[in-house]
Amino acid sequence: MSFNSSTSDHDALPVVIIGAGLAGLTVALELASTRRVIVLAKRQLGEAATAWAQGGIVGVLGRDDSIESHVRDTQEAGAGLVDEHTARFIAERSAEAIEWLVERGVPFSPDPDGPLGLHLTREGGHAVRRIAHAADATGYAIHQALLAEVARHPNIELRERWMAIDVITPRHLHSDAAPRCHGVYVLDLDHQRVETIATSAVVLASGGVGKVYRYTSNPDTATGDGIAMAWRAGCRVGNMEFIQFHPTCLYHPQDRSFLITEALRGEGGHLKLPDGTRFMPAHDPRGELAPRDIVARAIDFEMKKHGLDHVWLDATHLGEAFLKEHFPTIHARCLALGIDIARQPIPVVPAAHYTCGGVVTDLLGRTDLPGLYAVGETTYTGLHGANRLASNSLLECVVLGKTCAETIVAAPRADQPLLPAWDESQVHNADEQVVIAHNWDELRLLMWNYVGIVRTTKRLERALHRIQLLRDEIDDYYANFRVDRDLLELRNLVDCAELIVRSALMRQESRGLHYSRDFPDPLPVSFPTVLVRPARSRRGAGLAGLGMGLASPSAPVSRPPSSTGLCG
Repeated sequence: MSFNSSTSDHDALPVVIIGAGLAGLTVALELASTRRVIVLAKRQLGEAATAWAQGGIVGVLGRDDSIESHVRDTQEAGAGLVDEHTARFIAERSAEAIEWLVERGVPFSPDPDGPLGLHLTREGGHAVRRIAHAADATGYAIHQALLAEVARHPNIELRERWMAIDVITPRHLHSDAAPRCHGVYVLDLDHQRVETIATSAVVLASGGVGKVYRYTSNPDTATGDGIAMAWRAGCRVGNMEFIQFHPTCLYHPQDRSFLITEALRGEGGHLKLPDGTRFMPAHDPRGELAPRDIVARAIDFEMKKHGLDHVWLDATHLGEAFLKEHFPTIHARCLALGIDIARQPIPVVPAAHYTCGGVVTDLLGRTDLPGLYAVGETTYTGLHGANRLASNSLLECVVLGKTCAETIVAAPRADQPLLPAWDESQVHNADEQVVIAHNWDELRLLMWNYVGIVRTTKRLERALHRIQLLRDEIDDYYANFRVDRDLLELRNLVDCAELIVRSALMRQESRGLHYSRDFPDPLPVSFPTVLVRPARSRRGAGLAGLGMGLASPSAPVSRPPSSTGLCG
Protein backbone atom coordinates (compact mmCIF):
# COMPACT_ATOMS: atom_id res chain seq x y z
CA MET A 1 0.00 0.00 0.00
CA SER A 2 1.32 3.45 -0.86
CA PHE A 3 1.24 6.35 1.59
CA ASN A 4 1.36 10.09 1.33
CA SER A 5 4.07 12.13 2.96
CA SER A 6 3.22 13.45 6.40
CA THR A 7 4.70 15.52 9.18
CA SER A 8 4.77 15.28 12.93
CA ASP A 9 4.27 19.03 13.22
CA HIS A 10 0.51 19.20 13.78
CA ASP A 11 0.33 22.98 13.28
CA ALA A 12 2.08 22.72 9.90
CA LEU A 13 -0.73 20.58 8.53
CA PRO A 14 -3.49 22.52 6.77
CA VAL A 15 -7.05 22.98 7.92
CA VAL A 16 -9.20 21.82 5.00
CA ILE A 17 -12.56 23.57 4.68
CA ILE A 18 -15.06 21.80 2.45
CA GLY A 19 -17.28 24.49 1.00
CA ALA A 20 -16.73 28.10 -0.03
CA GLY A 21 -19.91 29.76 1.23
CA LEU A 22 -20.29 32.18 4.13
CA ALA A 23 -19.70 29.54 6.83
CA GLY A 24 -16.53 28.18 5.25
CA LEU A 25 -15.10 31.59 4.35
CA THR A 26 -15.74 32.91 7.86
CA VAL A 27 -13.78 30.02 9.36
CA ALA A 28 -11.00 30.50 6.80
CA LEU A 29 -10.60 34.22 7.48
CA GLU A 30 -10.60 33.74 11.24
CA LEU A 31 -8.01 30.94 11.02
CA ALA A 32 -5.65 32.34 8.43
CA SER A 33 -3.56 34.49 10.76
CA THR A 34 -2.27 31.36 12.53
CA ARG A 35 -2.98 28.38 10.27
CA ARG A 36 -2.56 27.32 6.67
CA VAL A 37 -6.01 26.87 5.15
CA ILE A 38 -7.25 25.05 2.05
CA VAL A 39 -10.79 25.89 0.89
CA LEU A 40 -12.39 23.42 -1.52
CA ALA A 41 -15.13 24.57 -3.90
CA LYS A 42 -16.85 21.75 -5.77
CA ARG A 43 -17.76 24.02 -8.67
CA GLN A 44 -16.90 27.65 -9.34
CA LEU A 45 -16.33 29.82 -6.28
CA GLY A 46 -19.44 31.90 -6.94
CA GLU A 47 -21.82 28.93 -6.95
CA ALA A 48 -22.21 28.57 -3.19
CA ALA A 49 -25.72 28.84 -1.75
CA THR A 50 -24.68 32.00 0.10
CA ALA A 51 -24.56 33.92 -3.18
CA TRP A 52 -28.20 32.98 -3.83
CA ALA A 53 -29.51 34.37 -0.53
CA GLN A 54 -31.64 37.42 -1.23
CA GLY A 55 -33.30 38.51 1.99
CA GLY A 56 -30.62 39.39 4.54
CA ILE A 57 -29.04 38.64 7.91
CA VAL A 58 -30.53 39.16 11.34
CA GLY A 59 -29.08 41.90 13.49
CA VAL A 60 -30.59 42.82 16.86
CA LEU A 61 -29.78 46.50 16.42
CA GLY A 62 -32.90 48.66 16.62
CA ARG A 63 -34.18 50.51 19.68
CA ASP A 64 -37.48 48.66 19.35
CA ASP A 65 -35.71 45.29 19.32
CA SER A 66 -34.13 43.05 21.97
CA ILE A 67 -32.34 39.73 22.38
CA GLU A 68 -35.46 38.39 24.10
CA SER A 69 -37.66 39.35 21.16
CA HIS A 70 -35.38 37.65 18.64
CA VAL A 71 -35.13 34.50 20.76
CA ARG A 72 -38.91 34.46 21.16
CA ASP A 73 -39.46 34.79 17.39
CA THR A 74 -36.90 32.06 16.72
CA GLN A 75 -38.61 29.73 19.20
CA GLU A 76 -42.06 30.43 17.82
CA ALA A 77 -40.98 29.71 14.25
CA GLY A 78 -39.15 26.58 15.44
CA ALA A 79 -42.39 25.09 16.82
CA GLY A 80 -41.08 24.05 20.21
CA LEU A 81 -37.83 22.39 19.11
CA VAL A 82 -35.44 25.35 19.26
CA ASP A 83 -32.63 25.05 21.80
CA GLU A 84 -33.02 28.24 23.82
CA HIS A 85 -29.36 28.40 24.83
CA THR A 86 -28.30 28.17 21.18
CA ALA A 87 -30.80 30.82 20.07
CA ARG A 88 -29.68 33.20 22.81
CA PHE A 89 -25.97 32.57 22.19
CA ILE A 90 -26.37 33.47 18.51
CA ALA A 91 -28.75 36.40 19.05
CA GLU A 92 -26.37 37.98 21.57
CA ARG A 93 -23.64 37.98 18.92
CA SER A 94 -25.75 39.25 16.02
CA ALA A 95 -24.65 42.89 16.25
CA GLU A 96 -21.00 41.80 16.37
CA ALA A 97 -21.57 39.62 13.30
CA ILE A 98 -23.02 42.55 11.33
CA GLU A 99 -20.11 44.76 12.34
CA TRP A 100 -17.63 42.03 11.31
CA LEU A 101 -19.20 41.92 7.85
CA VAL A 102 -19.26 45.71 7.54
CA GLU A 103 -15.55 45.79 8.39
CA ARG A 104 -14.94 43.40 5.50
CA GLY A 105 -16.60 45.69 3.02
CA VAL A 106 -20.08 44.23 2.71
CA PRO A 107 -22.21 47.02 1.14
CA PHE A 108 -25.40 46.76 3.18
CA SER A 109 -28.27 49.04 2.13
CA PRO A 110 -27.78 52.31 4.05
CA ASP A 111 -30.17 54.37 6.10
CA PRO A 112 -28.69 57.46 7.79
CA ASP A 113 -31.30 57.21 10.53
CA GLY A 114 -30.94 53.47 11.05
CA PRO A 115 -28.78 51.66 13.62
CA LEU A 116 -25.15 51.49 12.43
CA GLY A 117 -26.39 53.56 9.47
CA LEU A 118 -28.11 50.50 7.99
CA HIS A 119 -31.59 50.00 6.55
CA LEU A 120 -33.42 47.17 8.31
CA THR A 121 -36.25 45.25 6.71
CA ARG A 122 -38.75 42.76 8.09
CA GLU A 123 -39.51 39.18 7.06
CA GLY A 124 -42.09 36.57 8.01
CA GLY A 125 -42.01 35.50 11.65
CA HIS A 126 -40.13 38.59 12.88
CA ALA A 127 -41.86 40.96 15.28
CA VAL A 128 -39.85 43.99 14.15
CA ARG A 129 -37.53 45.16 11.39
CA ARG A 130 -34.18 43.54 12.16
CA ILE A 131 -32.88 42.26 8.80
CA ALA A 132 -29.75 43.97 7.45
CA HIS A 133 -29.64 43.56 3.69
CA ALA A 134 -27.97 44.66 0.47
CA ALA A 135 -31.07 45.43 -1.60
CA ASP A 136 -32.39 41.97 -2.62
CA ALA A 137 -28.98 40.37 -3.24
CA THR A 138 -27.55 40.22 0.28
CA GLY A 139 -25.92 36.82 -0.05
CA TYR A 140 -24.17 37.82 -3.26
CA ALA A 141 -22.84 41.04 -1.70
CA ILE A 142 -21.55 39.19 1.37
CA HIS A 143 -20.02 36.40 -0.69
CA GLN A 144 -18.21 38.71 -3.09
CA ALA A 145 -16.74 40.78 -0.26
CA LEU A 146 -15.43 37.75 1.63
CA LEU A 147 -14.14 36.01 -1.50
CA ALA A 148 -12.11 39.12 -2.31
CA GLU A 149 -10.56 39.15 1.16
CA VAL A 150 -9.88 35.40 1.12
CA ALA A 151 -8.22 35.66 -2.31
CA ARG A 152 -5.80 38.28 -0.94
CA HIS A 153 -4.72 36.25 2.08
CA PRO A 154 -1.38 34.44 1.65
CA ASN A 155 -2.31 31.65 4.08
CA ILE A 156 -5.49 30.63 2.26
CA GLU A 157 -5.44 28.40 -0.81
CA LEU A 158 -8.66 28.39 -2.83
CA ARG A 159 -9.24 25.31 -4.96
CA GLU A 160 -12.05 25.44 -7.50
CA ARG A 161 -13.50 22.20 -8.88
CA TRP A 162 -12.20 20.00 -6.07
CA MET A 163 -14.68 17.67 -4.37
CA ALA A 164 -14.26 15.86 -1.06
CA ILE A 165 -14.96 12.12 -1.16
CA ASP A 166 -14.64 11.04 2.48
CA VAL A 167 -12.85 12.04 5.66
CA ILE A 168 -10.07 9.67 6.70
CA THR A 169 -10.52 7.84 10.01
CA PRO A 170 -8.69 4.92 11.67
CA ARG A 171 -10.82 2.42 9.75
CA HIS A 172 -9.12 3.57 6.53
CA LEU A 173 -5.84 2.62 8.26
CA HIS A 174 -7.26 -0.74 9.38
CA SER A 175 -6.57 0.49 12.89
CA ASP A 176 -8.43 0.06 16.16
CA ALA A 177 -7.21 3.44 17.39
CA ALA A 178 -9.66 5.86 18.94
CA PRO A 179 -11.93 7.54 16.37
CA ARG A 180 -10.44 10.69 14.88
CA CYS A 181 -10.40 12.59 11.60
CA HIS A 182 -6.85 12.44 10.18
CA GLY A 183 -7.48 13.92 6.75
CA VAL A 184 -9.62 13.80 3.66
CA TYR A 185 -9.70 12.22 0.20
CA VAL A 186 -10.42 14.84 -2.47
CA LEU A 187 -11.08 14.56 -6.19
CA ASP A 188 -9.53 17.00 -8.64
CA LEU A 189 -12.42 17.24 -11.08
CA ASP A 190 -10.40 18.74 -13.92
CA HIS A 191 -7.77 15.99 -13.91
CA GLN A 192 -9.88 13.17 -12.42
CA ARG A 193 -7.27 12.26 -9.82
CA VAL A 194 -7.74 11.65 -6.11
CA GLU A 195 -5.42 13.31 -3.60
CA THR A 196 -4.90 12.36 0.04
CA ILE A 197 -4.57 15.37 2.34
CA ALA A 198 -3.36 14.98 5.92
CA THR A 199 -4.95 17.69 8.06
CA SER A 200 -4.87 19.29 11.47
CA ALA A 201 -8.66 19.68 11.13
CA VAL A 202 -11.42 19.29 8.56
CA VAL A 203 -14.39 21.66 8.50
CA LEU A 204 -17.60 20.61 6.76
CA ALA A 205 -19.28 23.72 5.35
CA SER A 206 -20.84 22.28 2.21
CA GLY A 207 -24.42 23.47 2.72
CA GLY A 208 -27.67 21.55 2.61
CA VAL A 209 -29.39 18.85 0.62
CA GLY A 210 -31.93 20.70 -1.55
CA LYS A 211 -30.95 18.82 -4.70
CA VAL A 212 -32.46 15.64 -3.27
CA TYR A 213 -35.78 17.17 -4.41
CA ARG A 214 -36.92 17.77 -7.97
CA TYR A 215 -37.79 21.42 -7.33
CA THR A 216 -35.40 23.49 -5.23
CA SER A 217 -34.17 27.03 -4.84
CA ASN A 218 -30.68 25.69 -4.14
CA PRO A 219 -27.68 25.73 -6.47
CA ASP A 220 -26.39 22.49 -7.97
CA THR A 221 -23.82 22.24 -5.17
CA ALA A 222 -26.47 21.38 -2.53
CA THR A 223 -26.12 17.59 -2.56
CA GLY A 224 -25.66 16.94 1.17
CA ASP A 225 -21.96 16.11 0.85
CA GLY A 226 -20.94 17.16 4.36
CA ILE A 227 -23.91 15.49 6.05
CA ALA A 228 -23.28 12.22 4.21
CA MET A 229 -19.53 12.25 4.87
CA ALA A 230 -20.02 12.91 8.58
CA TRP A 231 -22.64 10.17 8.80
CA ARG A 232 -20.36 7.65 7.10
CA ALA A 233 -17.60 8.67 9.54
CA GLY A 234 -19.79 7.78 12.51
CA CYS A 235 -21.27 11.16 13.50
CA ARG A 236 -24.85 11.63 14.62
CA VAL A 237 -27.34 13.61 12.57
CA GLY A 238 -30.40 15.39 13.90
CA ASN A 239 -33.80 16.64 12.70
CA MET A 240 -33.38 15.60 9.07
CA GLU A 241 -37.15 15.40 8.62
CA PHE A 242 -37.38 19.19 8.75
CA ILE A 243 -36.79 20.35 5.19
CA GLN A 244 -37.91 23.93 4.67
CA PHE A 245 -39.80 24.55 1.46
CA HIS A 246 -39.57 28.19 0.48
CA PRO A 247 -43.11 29.29 -0.39
CA THR A 248 -42.22 31.43 -3.39
CA CYS A 249 -39.87 30.12 -6.04
CA LEU A 250 -40.40 31.52 -9.54
CA TYR A 251 -42.53 29.22 -11.70
CA HIS A 252 -41.09 29.56 -15.19
CA PRO A 253 -39.83 26.95 -17.69
CA GLN A 254 -36.59 28.89 -18.24
CA ASP A 255 -35.71 29.27 -14.57
CA ARG A 256 -36.84 26.75 -11.94
CA SER A 257 -34.47 27.80 -9.16
CA PHE A 258 -34.93 31.56 -8.91
CA LEU A 259 -36.07 32.58 -5.46
CA ILE A 260 -38.56 35.37 -4.85
CA THR A 261 -37.37 36.68 -1.49
CA GLU A 262 -39.63 36.65 1.53
CA ALA A 263 -38.85 40.34 1.94
CA LEU A 264 -41.18 41.07 -0.98
CA ARG A 265 -44.04 39.76 1.16
CA GLY A 266 -42.55 41.57 4.15
CA GLU A 267 -42.91 44.83 2.23
CA GLY A 268 -46.55 44.13 1.36
CA GLY A 269 -46.71 41.61 -1.51
CA HIS A 270 -49.92 39.51 -1.57
CA LEU A 271 -50.41 35.85 -2.50
CA LYS A 272 -53.43 35.38 -4.75
CA LEU A 273 -55.43 32.83 -6.69
CA PRO A 274 -55.91 33.26 -10.48
CA ASP A 275 -59.14 35.22 -9.87
CA GLY A 276 -57.25 37.75 -7.73
CA THR A 277 -58.47 36.47 -4.35
CA ARG A 278 -56.00 36.67 -1.45
CA PHE A 279 -55.96 33.35 0.39
CA MET A 280 -53.39 33.65 3.20
CA PRO A 281 -55.70 35.46 5.69
CA ALA A 282 -57.95 32.37 5.61
CA HIS A 283 -55.01 30.19 6.68
CA ASP A 284 -53.31 32.37 9.30
CA PRO A 285 -54.13 35.76 10.88
CA ARG A 286 -50.60 36.94 10.03
CA GLY A 287 -51.39 36.50 6.35
CA GLU A 288 -48.34 36.61 4.10
CA LEU A 289 -46.11 37.28 7.14
CA ALA A 290 -46.79 33.88 8.69
CA PRO A 291 -43.75 31.57 9.06
CA ARG A 292 -42.60 29.80 5.94
CA ASP A 293 -43.97 26.36 6.81
CA ILE A 294 -47.48 27.76 7.17
CA VAL A 295 -47.26 29.75 3.95
CA ALA A 296 -45.82 26.80 1.99
CA ARG A 297 -48.57 24.43 3.21
CA ALA A 298 -51.22 27.03 2.42
CA ILE A 299 -49.95 27.38 -1.16
CA ASP A 300 -49.73 23.58 -1.49
CA PHE A 301 -53.32 23.29 -0.22
CA GLU A 302 -54.68 25.93 -2.61
CA MET A 303 -52.83 24.44 -5.59
CA LYS A 304 -54.26 20.99 -4.91
CA LYS A 305 -57.73 22.33 -4.12
CA HIS A 306 -57.98 24.31 -7.34
CA GLY A 307 -55.81 22.10 -9.57
CA LEU A 308 -53.19 24.81 -10.08
CA ASP A 309 -49.57 24.57 -11.22
CA HIS A 310 -48.74 27.73 -9.27
CA VAL A 311 -50.22 30.72 -7.44
CA TRP A 312 -49.55 34.44 -7.89
CA LEU A 313 -47.48 36.86 -5.82
CA ASP A 314 -48.82 40.35 -6.49
CA ALA A 315 -46.61 43.35 -5.70
CA THR A 316 -47.94 45.73 -8.34
CA HIS A 317 -49.51 48.02 -5.73
CA LEU A 318 -46.03 48.78 -4.29
CA GLY A 319 -45.16 50.81 -7.37
CA GLU A 320 -42.42 50.58 -9.98
CA ALA A 321 -40.02 52.99 -8.30
CA PHE A 322 -40.17 51.13 -4.97
CA LEU A 323 -39.71 47.72 -6.61
CA LYS A 324 -36.73 48.85 -8.67
CA GLU A 325 -35.05 50.40 -5.62
CA HIS A 326 -35.62 47.59 -3.13
CA PHE A 327 -35.85 44.53 -5.40
CA PRO A 328 -33.69 45.30 -8.42
CA THR A 329 -32.51 41.71 -8.91
CA ILE A 330 -36.01 40.27 -8.91
CA HIS A 331 -37.31 43.06 -11.12
CA ALA A 332 -34.54 42.60 -13.69
CA ARG A 333 -34.64 38.80 -13.70
CA CYS A 334 -38.40 38.62 -14.09
CA LEU A 335 -38.37 41.34 -16.76
CA ALA A 336 -35.82 39.30 -18.74
CA LEU A 337 -38.31 36.43 -18.64
CA GLY A 338 -41.19 38.62 -19.81
CA ILE A 339 -42.73 39.39 -16.40
CA ASP A 340 -42.99 43.04 -15.38
CA ILE A 341 -43.54 42.73 -11.63
CA ALA A 342 -44.63 46.38 -11.41
CA ARG A 343 -47.58 45.57 -13.66
CA GLN A 344 -48.05 41.78 -13.42
CA PRO A 345 -48.22 39.28 -10.57
CA ILE A 346 -45.38 36.75 -10.33
CA PRO A 347 -46.12 33.02 -10.79
CA VAL A 348 -44.68 31.20 -7.76
CA VAL A 349 -44.52 27.66 -6.37
CA PRO A 350 -42.96 26.17 -3.20
CA ALA A 351 -39.52 24.57 -3.58
CA ALA A 352 -37.06 22.80 -1.27
CA HIS A 353 -35.02 25.58 0.26
CA TYR A 354 -33.25 24.88 3.55
CA THR A 355 -32.12 21.85 5.54
CA CYS A 356 -32.95 22.56 9.18
CA GLY A 357 -31.24 19.40 10.40
CA GLY A 358 -27.80 18.00 9.79
CA VAL A 359 -24.62 16.94 11.57
CA VAL A 360 -24.97 17.26 15.34
CA THR A 361 -22.50 19.86 16.64
CA ASP A 362 -22.03 22.05 19.67
CA LEU A 363 -21.67 25.83 19.54
CA LEU A 364 -17.95 25.46 18.83
CA GLY A 365 -18.52 23.56 15.60
CA ARG A 366 -17.35 20.23 17.07
CA THR A 367 -18.86 17.00 15.78
CA ASP A 368 -18.73 13.60 17.45
CA LEU A 369 -15.43 12.85 15.67
CA PRO A 370 -12.36 14.67 17.05
CA GLY A 371 -10.65 16.68 14.35
CA LEU A 372 -13.87 17.03 12.35
CA TYR A 373 -15.90 20.24 12.58
CA ALA A 374 -19.02 21.46 10.83
CA VAL A 375 -20.64 24.87 10.35
CA GLY A 376 -23.67 26.33 8.59
CA GLU A 377 -26.51 24.53 6.84
CA THR A 378 -24.60 21.24 7.08
CA THR A 379 -25.23 21.21 10.83
CA TYR A 380 -27.87 20.69 13.48
CA THR A 381 -27.14 23.07 16.37
CA GLY A 382 -30.66 23.46 17.76
CA LEU A 383 -31.11 26.99 16.38
CA HIS A 384 -33.72 26.24 13.73
CA GLY A 385 -35.83 23.64 15.52
CA ALA A 386 -38.71 22.42 13.37
CA ASN A 387 -38.60 25.48 11.08
CA ARG A 388 -35.92 28.09 10.41
CA LEU A 389 -36.80 31.71 11.09
CA ALA A 390 -36.02 33.81 8.02
CA SER A 391 -32.46 35.24 7.82
CA ASN A 392 -31.18 33.35 10.87
CA SER A 393 -29.07 31.12 8.64
CA LEU A 394 -26.51 33.71 7.51
CA LEU A 395 -26.21 34.86 11.11
CA GLU A 396 -25.50 31.31 12.28
CA CYS A 397 -22.76 30.97 9.65
CA VAL A 398 -20.88 34.02 10.93
CA VAL A 399 -21.33 33.53 14.67
CA LEU A 400 -20.48 29.84 14.75
CA GLY A 401 -17.89 30.16 12.00
CA LYS A 402 -15.96 32.46 14.34
CA THR A 403 -16.31 30.19 17.38
CA CYS A 404 -15.33 27.16 15.27
CA ALA A 405 -12.11 28.87 14.18
CA GLU A 406 -11.29 29.80 17.77
CA THR A 407 -11.82 26.19 18.84
CA ILE A 408 -9.57 24.78 16.11
CA VAL A 409 -6.74 27.13 17.13
CA ALA A 410 -7.09 26.14 20.79
CA ALA A 411 -7.46 22.39 20.15
CA PRO A 412 -4.72 20.14 21.58
CA ARG A 413 -2.22 18.70 19.15
CA ALA A 414 -2.68 15.14 17.95
CA ASP A 415 -0.31 12.55 16.51
CA GLN A 416 -0.69 12.22 12.75
CA PRO A 417 -0.15 8.80 11.17
CA LEU A 418 0.90 8.28 7.59
CA LEU A 419 -2.25 8.04 5.49
CA PRO A 420 -2.97 5.52 2.75
CA ALA A 421 -3.27 6.75 -0.80
CA TRP A 422 -6.57 6.31 -2.65
CA ASP A 423 -6.66 2.81 -4.14
CA GLU A 424 -8.03 2.44 -7.70
CA SER A 425 -6.38 -0.89 -8.46
CA GLN A 426 -9.66 -2.81 -8.40
CA VAL A 427 -11.88 -0.40 -10.37
CA HIS A 428 -12.18 0.73 -13.97
CA ASN A 429 -13.82 3.51 -15.97
CA ALA A 430 -17.60 3.59 -15.99
CA ASP A 431 -19.19 2.00 -19.03
CA GLU A 432 -22.73 3.46 -18.86
CA GLN A 433 -23.22 6.87 -17.28
CA VAL A 434 -26.95 6.57 -18.04
CA VAL A 435 -27.28 4.48 -14.87
CA ILE A 436 -26.20 7.43 -12.74
CA ALA A 437 -28.42 9.89 -14.62
CA HIS A 438 -31.46 7.62 -14.32
CA ASN A 439 -30.97 6.95 -10.59
CA TRP A 440 -30.42 10.66 -9.94
CA ASP A 441 -33.70 11.60 -11.63
CA GLU A 442 -35.63 8.76 -9.99
CA LEU A 443 -34.41 9.66 -6.50
CA ARG A 444 -35.31 13.35 -6.82
CA LEU A 445 -38.78 12.64 -8.24
CA LEU A 446 -39.40 10.00 -5.58
CA MET A 447 -38.51 12.44 -2.80
CA TRP A 448 -40.67 15.19 -4.33
CA ASN A 449 -43.76 12.97 -4.64
CA TYR A 450 -43.47 10.94 -1.42
CA VAL A 451 -41.45 13.05 1.03
CA GLY A 452 -42.58 16.58 0.21
CA ILE A 453 -44.56 19.26 2.03
CA VAL A 454 -47.40 16.92 3.05
CA ARG A 455 -46.51 13.32 3.98
CA THR A 456 -48.16 10.00 4.84
CA THR A 457 -46.71 6.92 6.48
CA LYS A 458 -47.48 4.78 3.45
CA ARG A 459 -45.68 7.18 1.11
CA LEU A 460 -42.67 7.31 3.43
CA GLU A 461 -42.50 3.50 3.62
CA ARG A 462 -42.67 3.23 -0.15
CA ALA A 463 -39.95 5.85 -0.47
CA LEU A 464 -37.71 3.99 1.98
CA HIS A 465 -38.14 0.71 0.10
CA ARG A 466 -37.22 2.27 -3.23
CA ILE A 467 -34.29 4.21 -1.73
CA GLN A 468 -32.85 0.95 -0.41
CA LEU A 469 -33.02 -0.58 -3.90
CA LEU A 470 -31.36 2.50 -5.36
CA ARG A 471 -28.66 2.29 -2.71
CA ASP A 472 -27.79 -1.26 -3.74
CA GLU A 473 -27.32 -0.14 -7.34
CA ILE A 474 -25.28 2.91 -6.35
CA ASP A 475 -23.07 0.96 -3.93
CA ASP A 476 -22.36 -1.62 -6.61
CA TYR A 477 -21.46 1.13 -9.07
CA TYR A 478 -19.25 2.87 -6.50
CA ALA A 479 -17.40 -0.37 -5.73
CA ASN A 480 -16.57 -1.15 -9.35
CA PHE A 481 -15.97 2.13 -11.19
CA ARG A 482 -13.73 5.17 -10.82
CA VAL A 483 -15.40 8.01 -9.00
CA ASP A 484 -16.60 11.21 -10.64
CA ARG A 485 -18.72 14.12 -9.42
CA ASP A 486 -22.08 12.71 -10.53
CA LEU A 487 -21.45 9.38 -8.79
CA LEU A 488 -20.19 11.00 -5.58
CA GLU A 489 -23.12 13.42 -5.44
CA LEU A 490 -25.63 10.64 -6.04
CA ARG A 491 -23.99 8.54 -3.31
CA ASN A 492 -24.32 11.46 -0.89
CA LEU A 493 -27.90 12.20 -1.93
CA VAL A 494 -29.08 8.64 -1.37
CA ASP A 495 -27.53 8.69 2.12
CA CYS A 496 -29.31 11.94 2.92
CA ALA A 497 -32.59 10.78 1.38
CA GLU A 498 -32.62 7.76 3.65
CA LEU A 499 -31.81 9.90 6.68
CA ILE A 500 -34.71 12.23 5.82
CA VAL A 501 -37.19 9.39 5.36
CA ARG A 502 -36.17 7.48 8.47
CA SER A 503 -36.34 10.66 10.54
CA ALA A 504 -39.79 11.44 9.13
CA LEU A 505 -41.03 7.96 9.99
CA MET A 506 -39.81 8.41 13.56
CA ARG A 507 -41.80 11.62 14.06
CA GLN A 508 -45.38 10.48 14.64
CA GLU A 509 -46.84 13.97 14.87
CA SER A 510 -47.11 17.10 12.74
CA ARG A 511 -44.76 19.87 13.80
CA GLY A 512 -43.15 22.75 11.94
CA LEU A 513 -41.97 21.66 8.52
CA HIS A 514 -43.01 18.05 9.01
CA TYR A 515 -46.71 17.55 8.28
CA SER A 516 -48.23 14.05 8.28
CA ARG A 517 -51.80 13.29 7.32
CA ASP A 518 -51.65 10.22 9.56
CA PHE A 519 -50.57 12.27 12.59
CA PRO A 520 -52.03 15.75 11.96
CA ASP A 521 -51.70 17.03 15.54
CA PRO A 522 -48.55 17.91 17.49
CA LEU A 523 -47.65 15.89 20.55
CA PRO A 524 -47.89 17.62 23.94
CA VAL A 525 -44.12 17.25 24.37
CA SER A 526 -41.64 16.73 21.55
CA PHE A 527 -37.88 16.29 21.18
CA PRO A 528 -35.29 16.39 18.41
CA THR A 529 -34.85 13.32 16.24
CA VAL A 530 -31.28 12.03 16.48
CA LEU A 531 -29.98 9.16 14.35
CA VAL A 532 -26.91 7.20 15.44
CA ARG A 533 -24.81 5.11 13.07
CA PRO A 534 -23.24 1.87 14.29
CA ALA A 535 -19.61 2.36 15.33
CA ARG A 536 -18.33 0.07 12.58
CA SER A 537 -19.93 -0.70 9.24
CA ARG A 538 -18.64 -1.94 5.94
CA ARG A 539 -18.19 0.39 2.99
CA GLY A 540 -21.57 1.07 1.46
CA ALA A 541 -23.46 -0.74 4.21
CA GLY A 542 -26.25 1.82 4.17
CA LEU A 543 -28.19 2.39 7.39
CA ALA A 544 -28.59 -1.24 8.40
CA GLY A 545 -28.53 -1.61 12.16
CA LEU A 546 -29.31 2.06 12.62
CA GLY A 547 -29.97 3.25 16.13
CA MET A 548 -32.37 6.17 16.35
CA GLY A 549 -34.83 7.92 18.58
CA LEU A 550 -36.34 11.15 19.84
CA ALA A 551 -33.80 12.79 22.11
CA SER A 552 -34.86 13.50 25.68
CA PRO A 553 -34.28 16.96 27.15
CA SER A 554 -31.06 15.71 28.77
CA ALA A 555 -29.64 14.20 25.58
CA PRO A 556 -26.45 15.95 24.40
CA VAL A 557 -27.93 17.29 21.18
CA SER A 558 -27.12 20.98 21.53
CA ARG A 559 -24.31 21.60 23.98
CA PRO A 560 -23.20 24.86 25.55
CA PRO A 561 -19.74 26.21 24.73
CA SER A 562 -18.36 24.76 27.97
CA SER A 563 -19.24 21.17 26.99
CA THR A 564 -16.35 18.76 26.71
CA GLY A 565 -16.63 15.09 25.86
CA LEU A 566 -18.47 14.08 22.70
CA CYS A 567 -19.51 10.53 21.97
CA GLY A 568 -17.51 8.82 19.23
